[in-house]
Amino acid sequence: MADNARAKRLADLIREVVAKKLQRGIKDPRLGSHVTITDTRVTGDLREATVFYTVYGDDEQRAEAAAGLESAKGVLRSAVGAAAGVKFTPTLTFVADALPDTAKTIEDLLDKARAKDAQVREVSAGAAFAGDADPYKKPDEDDDASDDESVGDETGGDAAK
Repeated sequence: MADNARAKRLADLIREVVAKKLQRGIKDPRLGSHVTITDTRVTGDLREATVFYTVYGDDEQRAEAAAGLESAKGVLRSAVGAAAGVKFTPTLTFVADALPDTAKTIEDLLDKARAKDAQVREVSAGAAFAGDADPYKKPDEDDDASDDESVGDETGGDAAK
């Protein structure tokens, strides 16, 4: 079993080689400039590599790009083998990256939260407090003065007796 650093280096090399080959070496019109390699992961035994990609376009272009990558898998694996110089060239599996969809979902949720915050801000703009502005009870100065006098009267009464 290889160490994690070696698997990471091989994954980085595979990502670079596949991206360059897609950009310059493959003439498939389905794999135009709208395919981007986002990440690559290699198993610990360096036998299998998963290449994550995104496609700029609609669902039809994504399907065409997936078919194009599947048909170019052999050429891309050969290029990786020539560049890597390892005993066994890893098999390539292409997976559409879910990151853009996840980011869009998060952005939509944040937009909803901003709209709700704005709505709450509008409703509370002219509102007043239900009770006092300061809900915490504080002792009044008058209460402190009357407490001191009553204490003095009790002690003064004891002294007179």
